Amino acid sequence: MEKEIIEYLEKNRKPISLERLGRVLKLNKGEKRKLKGLVRYLEKQGQLKLKGDLVMPLPRNKVIRGTISLNKRGFAFVTPETAEGGTEDIFIPPGQTAGALTGDLVEVLVKAEGQKGKTEGRVTRILKRGRTSIFGLYLEINYQPFVLPMDTIHEEPFLVKVKSRKKPQPGQIVEIDRTSLEVRKVLGYQDEPGVDLKVVINQHNLFEQFAGETLAEAVALPTEPGPQDFEGRADYRNWTTVTIDGEKAQDFDDAVSIRKLSNGHYLLGVHIADVSHYVRPGSALDREAYQRGTSVYFPDLTLPMLPEKLSNDLCSLRPRVPRLTVSALMEIDDRGEILQSDFHPSVIQTAERMTYTSVFKIFQGDPEERHRYQHLLDDLFLMRHLARILKRKRLRQGSLDFDLLEPELVYREGLLTAVVPSERNEAHGLVEEFMLAANVAVATYLSEHNYGCIYRVHPAPTRSDLEKLKSLLVHFGLELPRASQIKSADLQKIIESFKGKPEEKFITIQVLRAMRLAVYSDKNCGHFGLALPVYTHFTSPIRRYPDLTVHRLLKRALARKKPRPLPLADIALHCSQRERLADEAERALIQWRILRLLKNKLGEEFVGIITDINRAGLVVELDDYFIDGLIPYSALGDDYFLRRDEKTLRGRQSGVTFSLGEKVRVRMVSCNPILKKVEFVLAEKID
Repeated sequence: MEKEIIEYLEKNRKPISLERLGRVLKLNKGEKRKLKGLVRYLEKQGQLKLKGDLVMPLPRNKVIRGTISLNKRGFAFVTPETAEGGTEDIFIPPGQTAGALTGDLVEVLVKAEGQKGKTEGRVTRILKRGRTSIFGLYLEINYQPFVLPMDTIHEEPFLVKVKSRKKPQPGQIVEIDRTSLEVRKVLGYQDEPGVDLKVVINQHNLFEQFAGETLAEAVALPTEPGPQDFEGRADYRNWTTVTIDGEKAQDFDDAVSIRKLSNGHYLLGVHIADVSHYVRPGSALDREAYQRGTSVYFPDLTLPMLPEKLSNDLCSLRPRVPRLTVSALMEIDDRGEILQSDFHPSVIQTAERMTYTSVFKIFQGDPEERHRYQHLLDDLFLMRHLARILKRKRLRQGSLDFDLLEPELVYREGLLTAVVPSERNEAHGLVEEFMLAANVAVATYLSEHNYGCIYRVHPAPTRSDLEKLKSLLVHFGLELPRASQIKSADLQKIIESFKGKPEEKFITIQVLRAMRLAVYSDKNCGHFGLALPVYTHFTSPIRRYPDLTVHRLLKRALARKKPRPLPLADIALHCSQRERLADEAERALIQWRILRLLKNKLGEEFVGIITDINRAGLVVELDDYFIDGLIPYSALGDDYFLRRDEKTLRGRQSGVTFSLGEKVRVRMVSCNPILKKVEFVLAEKID
C-alpha cells in the first residue's frame, strides 16, 4: 500500500483527501482504517505531507551546480552557477558537504523546502575542484607525519606523505596535494611574516601577479592623457573638485564638486575615473580584470584589479593633473530630491587630495586645517549641508543605517599589538551620500532607457528569517508587523531604538543576520537595505568590474549607440562570486591575526556578549576583539542547563539564566588559530 500511495501522488501531483485516496486505491474497510496511520508514518519518513485530512505530494527536488563556501561551524552555502539556479544561496547542513572545499564547483540535490523554510540541499558530488592544494599545520604523531587541516571543517589530523627533501618541522604550515596527500611545499611557521598572506591568497583563489600580456598592455599606455583624449569631452578643469579618501588610499577613482544655483538648489558633481577609455573590451587588461572581478584589500597588501600604472596613476584622480572622467551632474533641491541629472565623458583636474581625517577636523573647527584649506572651506561646508539633506531623505524613505564598526589592526615595529574599531566620521558619510546619489541617478537613466544594466540588488529577507527576528525582538519587548509586511523602515526603527544602549551591537548583528546578501544581477529587483527601487554600482571602476561594465553601457547610451550584446547575467554572477571570495579572504586574514594575538593572552579575562545558544554551549563575541568563542555547558557550573526557548538557557537546579544579548565576563582557556576556535569559561555575569 505504501508504494501505491507514493506512486499515485507522484503521478497526479495534487492534494487528495484521505477518503478519496482510499476510494482511488480501492481499499477495503480494514485497509481504510489503517490508512491515516500509514500516511502519518510516510510523512515522518519525509515522503509526503499531511495537512488535516489532505495528503499532499512533496515538491520535486532539483539538482543544481554551484560554488561552495564552507563555514567553520560545519555548514556551508552554495551559490548557483547560473541565474536560472536562483539568486538565493543554498544552505548545506553539517555532514552534507561530501568533502568539498571552499571554491569547489559542486552538484547539489536541493530540497524544495528545507529547515524553517530555507532553501537547503546536500552535495552529491564535486564537479571541479577550485584548487588542487590544501593547507594545514604539520605534526608528528608516533613518528608519523600528520597535518591538521585549515581548509576543511574536520578537526582531526590526517596522515600525509613526505619526501625527505621537503621534510617540514612540526609547527610549520604546509601545502599538500589534495589528491596524493603529499607535502608540496613548506611555507614556514605561522608567525613568520607573509606566511598567512600566502595561505589566504591560495585558499581563496586570488591572483597575486598579473599576466605578462596584461602588464605589456599597461606599459604601452600613455603616461598622461593628451589633447586628443579631451576631444568630445566636457571640460571641468576650471571647476573646484576634490577627492576625499583614507590616509592609506592609493587609487582615487572618485572626485566631487558642488555649486549653489540661483534657484537655491545644489549642483552636485560626481566625477569618476574613465577606466573604460583605457581598458577596452576583449583586451588582456579587460580579460584579467574580469577574472579578478574586484580588488582585494589586506592590512599590508592590496591585490588590485588593474595594474599599478592604471590603478595608482593614469586612472587615479591625483591632484593638479588632468584626468579623464565620466561625470554625473545632479540638480538637487533642499529636500534631497534629484530633479535632473546629466552625464558626460569629461576631463577634470582636482584641486586637492583630501582625507577623511582632514575634512572632519575642518568640520570640527580645527584652526590649522581650516587655514591650510581655506580656499575650499565654502565648498566643503556646502557639501556637508547637502550630505545631511541627502541622509535625512534616505532615512525617511526607510534606508537601513548600520553603524557596526570593523576591526583595525594596530602594528608597532612590525608586530600586531592591538585591535581597535575602525574610525568613521562625518566625512566618510559625506562621500557615501554623494556616491549613493550618483549610483541611483545612473541606474535610473539606464533603466528608463531600457539599455541593460548590471544592477546592485538586495532581495528582501526571507519570511523564515524575519519570523525568527520578530520572535527574538519580542524577548526585548519590541513588536514587528507580520513578516509579509515588514519593510526596511521597520527594521531601521528597531536599530534607532537601541542607539546608545548596551544591547545596540547585539540587535544590529541580529538584524544583519536576517538580511540576504546584496549581489549583482542583470534583472532589477530593487535594494531592500537602501529602500531603493533601482540601484547600481558606477563609482569605483578601478576596483570593481561591474562598475567598469556600467560605464561602458552608460557611454554607449549617451552616444545613442545600440547596446552591445553582453552576457550581463554571467558577468553579474561571476562578479558576485569574486566579491564574496574577496570579502571572505579579507575577513579570514584579519581573524587569523587576531587569534594569533589572543593566543598570547590565555588566562586573561574579557567582556563579551552572548550572540547564540547552540548544542555545544554559549557563543560569546568579545567586545574588543571582534571574534567569538564558545563557553561549553560544562564550563557554566555544576548544573544541568535546559533551553527554555531559542533565546534563554536556564539551570535546572540553580535557576540561573543566560539570555541572548546578555553581557558576560569570560576567561579564555584555549585559542587555536589554525582551527579558528576559541574556548572560554564563565568568570561572571554582568548585570
